[in-house]
Order: sequence, then C-alpha cells, then structure tokens
Amino acid sequence: MIDLKVIQDKLERTVVRARERNIIIPTFRQMKDPSAIPEKITEELQGIGLWDIHSRNLFRITWKNEPLQKGGGFGFVNYIEFPQSLTGVPARIIGLVGKWFPTGAHKVGAAFGCLVPRLITGQFDPTSQKAVWPSTGNYCRGGAYDSALLSCESVAILPEEMSRERFEWLSRVAGEVIPTPGSESNVKEIFDKCWELKDSGEDLVIFNQFDEFGNYLWHYEVTGRAMEEVLQRELKPGQSYHGMAIATGSAGTIGCGDYLKQRYPGSRIAASEALQCPTLLENGFGAHRIEGIGDKHVPWIHNVKNSDMIMAIDDNAVVNLARLFNEKAGHEHLIQRGVPQQFVEKLDLLGFSGIGNLLSSIKYAKYYELTADEVVLTVLTDSMELYGSRLKEMHSSHGAYGEVEAAADFARYLEGVTTDSLQELTYQDRRRVHNLKYFTWVEQQGKTYEEIMDQWYRPDYWLSIQKQVGQIDSLIEEFNGKVGLI
Repeated sequence: MIDLKVIQDKLERTVVRARERNIIIPTFRQMKDPSAIPEKITEELQGIGLWDIHSRNLFRITWKNEPLQKGGGFGFVNYIEFPQSLTGVPARIIGLVGKWFPTGAHKVGAAFGCLVPRLITGQFDPTSQKAVWPSTGNYCRGGAYDSALLSCESVAILPEEMSRERFEWLSRVAGEVIPTPGSESNVKEIFDKCWELKDSGEDLVIFNQFDEFGNYLWHYEVTGRAMEEVLQRELKPGQSYHGMAIATGSAGTIGCGDYLKQRYPGSRIAASEALQCPTLLENGFGAHRIEGIGDKHVPWIHNVKNSDMIMAIDDNAVVNLARLFNEKAGHEHLIQRGVPQQFVEKLDLLGFSGIGNLLSSIKYAKYYELTADEVVLTVLTDSMELYGSRLKEMHSSHGAYGEVEAAADFARYLEGVTTDSLQELTYQDRRRVHNLKYFTWVEQQGKTYEEIMDQWYRPDYWLSIQKQVGQIDSLIEEFNGKVGLI
C-alpha cells in the first residue's frame, strides 16, 4: 500500500511553503471530473499556457483539457477512433490522447500520484529534500514538471540515447539532469544510478515509477475512469468492450485495465513490449527504439495475475510508420488508400509508443477475430512533438521519403500485422512472468519475499491500494485547508 503516515514537523514546513508559493493541490476527484474545480481556478487558467511552469497547471493533470496550447478550459476526454481503412480490421480501436497534458504526455499524472501523497503527509520536505525521478523518458519530464509546480527541487535521470527534445526541455525545468548509459531498454543502469545517489549522503527521495504504487493508482483511478466514460459514450446497442492493448512500460498505464475489468467482467488486458527486447514473452533482452516502454524486467507495480496476453512489436514497424504518419508522401498515400484526410491530419497525435500501442491493438483484434461490434482501447502516451529530431535523423540516414517507401511501409507494417510473437496466458504463464520480479526486486532492489508472495496469493493486495483514493483526497483537502488559499 501507499504509506500515508503523517510526519507533522515536515508537513508544517510544506504547508508554509505552499502558502508562500501560491500552491493548491487538486484531488483525484477533480482530475477525473474538472467540473468540480473551483470557478476561481478555471478563470485563472484562461491566462496560462498548457506547458507553463505555473502551479495552477496542476489542475490540468486530466484527460479532459481543451486541446489548446493556452487558455483552454475542460471538456470531454480527449480520444480518437482509428478508421478501418488504416487498421485493416473491422474492430473499433479507440485511443486516449496524451498530447493535451502539460508536457505533452500523460506521465505528469503518474508523477503526481507518486509525489503528492508524500507531500501532503510530510514524508517529503520540499524545503530541504530533492525529488529524484528515474525514467526512460516521459516520467522524469512529468516528475520535473510537477516538482517545479509544487516548488520542489528535482533530479531527472534518463538514458543518454533518448530523443534530443527530452534533454533540451529538461535542461530548462529540472534542477539537474543525469544521462545514464544506453537506450530505452537500459533500465538497470538507471536503478544503479539511484543506488549511487542514495549512498551519496544527499537528502533526497527517489520516486521510482517502476515500484511506486502512486503511478499504478493514478492510472487505475483517473485513466480507468476516462476510458469508462469513452465506452459509455461510444458503445452502441449490441456492441461490447472486448479489452485493451498497451505497452507495459512502468506498468502504471496498464493499471487502468484493472479498473475496466471490475466494471466490464470478461474484458481482457494485453501487455505489449518490443520484439527486440522480449522480456515478458521469452525472458529475453536487447535494445530497441520504441521510446517510452522501458523493459528488461517486470515492474513491481504490474498486476501480472490480471494480464491475459503478452505480445511483442517490432521496433522497425514503429519507426517506419512514424515516417508514414508524418511525411507528406505518407499522408498522400494514406489518403489514396481511403484513409479520411481529416483523420490523416491527426496522425501526429501518435508518438513512438502510441504507434506501438496501435499495432498492439491491431494484433489483438486479429488474434481474437473481432467484429465491428467489438471495441479495443489503447493509449497514445505522447505525440510526435517529442520526436521531431528522430525524423530528421531518419532523413539523414535513409534519405527522402517518397511514394514507393510509403506504399512499402503501409503494406509491410499495417496490412502485414500478424499474430506471431504473441501468447495468450494460462495461470502458469502468468505465474512465470510474475516470478521474474524476484530477480530484479527481491535480489537487487530490497523488496521482500513476503510481499512478492502477497502480490500473487493475497486476494486483497491490489484492492487495498485501489481503496486508498478516498483517503488521499481527504488528506489533499485537509492540506489545502491548512494552506488557506481556497
């Protein structure tokens, strides 16, 4: 469970800091339903940019921001439905859009779920401690941003081979940026740097997205509810929700599948990863280019017992479709193939992991032979706004992108999606994947044998975490009351 024990002296200092810095913290309820946000705050937001370093942007940690760069209000969940002319399958594939969060990615929510419970209980003191955000990309961006909004000093850790846009932005927002060796799949090197910082004697708190249940809880409650609302709007008589397909990454986002399973019994959760690093599928390893889905281990917060399928996506498909979806020749070819132009113009809403999630959803739909009356959900974590340098690199290394390349990529990577590199999980399969946690978390990272057994055998383990939302909201309201700005 998330530790909510109050440390009074630190809490008092945090309250004073929040009052001095004009900080009001939103509740989970307000992130799910922005209509509950005080009118005074929504009026303030009219003069604030979506990415501005302003404490009121804490209230924009929601799937319901108006899609504007500045001054937007709130509306319905941001989502798109992919046409069959693009996916090649009759099933309805719908993706939640992450671009319209501050920083352009939904990880600001995951980071909020990790940091805020520590702040409102006094377990983290922003006047003396640093918040450390180990990540393979967007999470440390979200953590640095939330830290800035909450007046906390931050340290961002991410692999040195991540996109240039991430490092340039972090250099302006984080207190310190530490690049670690390798690429997206080099997670252990990030963990090693955390241990090094712990041993340095500095007063800091490490918010590791792979073992922080605030990450899981935010997605369970906020992303899960957003998906439910989309289904309530989109499901027509006779149609049904079949399941979701999402990259495991830190296993935060996939936690929304737990929420949906409780409301749609019989629905499924498919976890995807890179074919070049098939950790879940075959205990494999390697490097890959699908930024945003760190791997080579099973995250501590992954409720593996609730996963129904694992699959692998070729990173060649992702990087080549990034060109098809964003180059002029690619757009022209898609329109010739019957993809509506209005939709083609929205394809920049998919970053690398979003393209991977789309391919996972197509693979899922093909495996189960889904019909037009069945819905698959996924998440578009970020957009191509964070990958412009990658397109330039591909121009330099592979040359111009024309009609021939576009036709080849469509045929190979969209029409050619197959159901290989996929496994529907039995009870024993799930237990095998869960048992992989032992080698990372018990042997290396200090978790206990008792808890890894509880995760698998104790019926209320995950339910007890899910039930903490109400208590956290009460603590947030109590904290805001002490600050006295509402």
